[in-house]
Amino acid sequence: MKKICAFFLALAVFLLPEMVYAANATPQAVNMPHVYIVFGVLFIAAVLFFTEWIPLAVTSILVPCALSTLGVITVKEAWVSFGDTSILTIVGLFMLGEATFATGFAQRVATSIINKAGASETRLLVFSILLIAFMSAFLNNAGVTAITLPMLISIARKAHLSPSRILLPTAYAASFGGCISLVGQAPSMVANGILAKMAPEYGQFAFFEFAWFGLPLTLLGALLFGLFPRFLIPPAREDVAELKEIETPDGGIHMWIAGGIYFLVIVCMATGLVPLTSAAMLGAMLCVMTRCMTLKQAQAGIDWTTVWLFAGMLSMSFAMNKSGAAQLIADFVVSYFSDPYILFGVLMLVTGILTNIMSNTATTAIMVPLVIPIALGMNLSPLPFVMGIAMSAAACYMTPIATPSNTLVLRPGNYTFGDYVRYGFFWQVLSFALAVLIIPSVWPFMP
Repeated sequence: MKKICAFFLALAVFLLPEMVYAANATPQAVNMPHVYIVFGVLFIAAVLFFTEWIPLAVTSILVPCALSTLGVITVKEAWVSFGDTSILTIVGLFMLGEATFATGFAQRVATSIINKAGASETRLLVFSILLIAFMSAFLNNAGVTAITLPMLISIARKAHLSPSRILLPTAYAASFGGCISLVGQAPSMVANGILAKMAPEYGQFAFFEFAWFGLPLTLLGALLFGLFPRFLIPPAREDVAELKEIETPDGGIHMWIAGGIYFLVIVCMATGLVPLTSAAMLGAMLCVMTRCMTLKQAQAGIDWTTVWLFAGMLSMSFAMNKSGAAQLIADFVVSYFSDPYILFGVLMLVTGILTNIMSNTATTAIMVPLVIPIALGMNLSPLPFVMGIAMSAAACYMTPIATPSNTLVLRPGNYTFGDYVRYGFFWQVLSFALAVLIIPSVWPFMP
């Protein structure tokens, strides 16, 4: 831990003098005392996000506290993001997704499909990957992994197969599927919200726009796992942990009502028929009104850490723009990286490394406010860079802490840290290569 902190400190000591020089060279006004405060708060937040000495949500809330107390931004600027429409969209989607779990709709869909896989290991593997990827495109991928884990272990044992051969690939499948839509993973929603605030002239990504990257990744993942399981999945292990199968709620008619409401919300979001925030909130409230879930269940379904992370770090984007720190970073990076492809690759690489050692949501909340002014400073579109950051944070495989799904299968599959590094490295490289090939082609660097 001391080495990690020393690395961050050394990096800051190296970069700050360079940025100060850039500030003195630029004709634009930069409030250097405020810039130092912004960089200091960002540095401390990054260390706390990595170490988790205090909860991530607490760190996120302390960011606007510090920035407003030290006078970098006003109190209104510090806290206005907590009522942002992007925040309310995330809250609504979390509540709506909870209805599908509370009524048993998600479990029923998963069970009916997995049971059709039969006793073939390859068939079970491919069925499971496609199922979990599909569900993770529309539901919280950690929740999808949690409800399917006991079923997968039970079915694998009945077929005389080792669950350890199935679980890690399905955790990766949750990451694949999470890259297909806006609601698939928290990094996508966080990145989209910050983009709307910092570069409103470029709009936001559409609901299924992420599928340009996520769908090829999912299909290629299922194909490669099916063709080359010997090389891509861990060996069979006997001492796999037993998990009590989650009892499927008998939602009756409410199960289908919840599923229908969720489907209609997705259609409204995808077509733009109803604004994202209104669609998410209306769907969630309809689920409560139709008694698909109670208000208490709806509130319990909200991932408050993601909400606080997003809202808290939005204040950092205000501070970076107001103090001139954003322009300073942009000028500094532009002086070193003139080729947008090289810059794109470097930013994705840094995001991937950070995500493998800290929360992917926290990484996104730190990186996106940094990358947008860099792109604008180079007269480039921020869209490919923001998409690259979001997808790099969502598709990480090399450690148990990279994504919630990776963490969930660690004990049940009896995996080691080395398993994640060994089998995740290939997917990390493949995802990086796909992103470099696809993203700049779909979202060109030149606006």
